[in-house]
Amino acid sequence: MTLSRESTPSVQAPSADLEHVVRVGEELASAMNAVIEGKPDVVHTAITVLLAEGHLLIEDVPGVGKTMLAKTLARSIDVTVRRVQFTPDLLPSDITGVSIYNQEQHAFEFRPGAVFANVVVGDEINRASPKAQSALLECMEEAQVTVDGHTYDLPHPFIIMATQNPVEMEGTYPLPEAQRDRFMARLSMGYPTPAAEVAMLDHHGAASPLERLRPVTDAEGISRLIAAVRTVHASPAVRQYVVDIAAGTRRSSLIRLGASPRATLHLLRAGRARAALQGRDHVLPDDIQAIAPVVLAHRLLLSSEAQLARREPLDIVADLVQHTRVPAAR
Repeated sequence: MTLSRESTPSVQAPSADLEHVVRVGEELASAMNAVIEGKPDVVHTAITVLLAEGHLLIEDVPGVGKTMLAKTLARSIDVTVRRVQFTPDLLPSDITGVSIYNQEQHAFEFRPGAVFANVVVGDEINRASPKAQSALLECMEEAQVTVDGHTYDLPHPFIIMATQNPVEMEGTYPLPEAQRDRFMARLSMGYPTPAAEVAMLDHHGAASPLERLRPVTDAEGISRLIAAVRTVHASPAVRQYVVDIAAGTRRSSLIRLGASPRATLHLLRAGRARAALQGRDHVLPDDIQAIAPVVLAHRLLLSSEAQLARREPLDIVADLVQHTRVPAAR
């Protein structure tokens, strides 16, 4: 049995803040869908991660629009944006910043790196060396950077949207487990449908619609939406449901490394954001079920048995969610 809006005993009208979340969320989705043809679910998930204060990993083969999705979300918001092209010769200081000696002042001064922006687009993150990849660990978890013993806070809101090619492709370095775990969700764009591809040729043939895209909101507006998402209620039963799903990944014989406590927290935050975007002030199990595959699958290491059976992490998470007891409506 699944909780639904009808089965919730006390359903209140959405507050003004939640109405604002719904309205701005719809405007963001409309603006992004005008650029990203035929991928409304992908666009909705990207907005959900933004409002849940997470980071987004977009993985797929070249040419399907990974970077375009990241740039479209960044362009839809009037905030500071930096793009980093990850290459094998990229240095950690290029990302975090560096202290340079100022001869006039006879002191070192800090020159901020590429992560000092509200939206950081990391293109082909797995083409950089593991040393450069690790430069993102602190800023992704704590929204700060430490250089030469000094800690510098990053702007708020802050999101990293990184793209990567499949690890089997030439010239790539697999992201370590610790870094994958810091991404709230992983998306795969997939190939467009024939109709969407024809529409893409019509809209992108002469000029990119990204050039005509105008911001829907700004940094202050996104911060207000994030604050509203934080107030969405998650009942003890729903919180236990989230923990049960995460615990199921740790017990499964198909999984060698299950979801971490950070993954549990990310799952609840994403569920809150999804509920808010639908105008609800409470999280339903339906929200957790819908968002669990993209939040958990990229964190799992499969057992040899699962690999031999050619099982996919997304399918395994979907099966676990299906067999996890759903809290009954009171």
